[in-house]
Amino acid sequence: MADAVIRKTFTPEELEKINEGFVGKSPEEILKWAADTFSPTIGFASSFGAEDVVLVEMIARVAPGIKVFTLDTGRLHDETYEVMEKIRYKYDISIQSYFPDATKVEKLEREKGFYSFRDSIENRKECCNIRKVEPLHRALGELSAWMTGLRRDQAVTRANTQPVEIDEANGGLIKVNPLVEWTNDQVWEYIKANRVPYNVLHDRNFPSIGCAPCTRAIEGDEDIRAGRWWWELPEYKECGLHPVQMLQLEEQQR
Repeated sequence: MADAVIRKTFTPEELEKINEGFVGKSPEEILKWAADTFSPTIGFASSFGAEDVVLVEMIARVAPGIKVFTLDTGRLHDETYEVMEKIRYKYDISIQSYFPDATKVEKLEREKGFYSFRDSIENRKECCNIRKVEPLHRALGELSAWMTGLRRDQAVTRANTQPVEIDEANGGLIKVNPLVEWTNDQVWEYIKANRVPYNVLHDRNFPSIGCAPCTRAIEGDEDIRAGRWWWELPEYKECGLHPVQMLQLEEQQR
């Protein structure tokens, strides 16, 4: 973490009061509070899925000072890069990319091949850690708070997500989730009403989009994250960027 970054935190009582105050509030109100409280050292981690393009539009409109960054794993779909470019042009924003350590990627592929993540959960988490988690840590080292597009109804691992959380896995950093109470329908209503550019893979039954080898279209009434790491059980489908949700789920299952 850079010496110049001063990280604000809250007591459990303060955090509870903040979240109680956000019940029924709009994402823009939560986002504006975050910008007023943490600027200029707050960043939005965007993978440019449906929720994330909604937040970029809101940021451009009500809090343009918030830094937008992305984790370029080197294995994203071409369609993801296309929507990133459309977003960059339409909203005239800078998107800061963070890449994995090339030496670690080379070592992983030379020793375990190109699809080791399909062999076991441990291997998959190793790949995610190199390509996503470590770059995220570098990005967060420059920030006092970060923002995500998490929603409670996305997965069982996210059911307890709050608008504002203390991210213990990332040094007690404040984590803000403005869309936490929104449904998938609300996300798409907003995209259409505001003509927000979105990843065309969503039109091909890809509701959740990650790295190309780890994402497929869903079928029928499958869960919206069924296409992510489809060879794993639902309770393991997190890449390590949001470990607090996984810990909460594990505690509930004991």
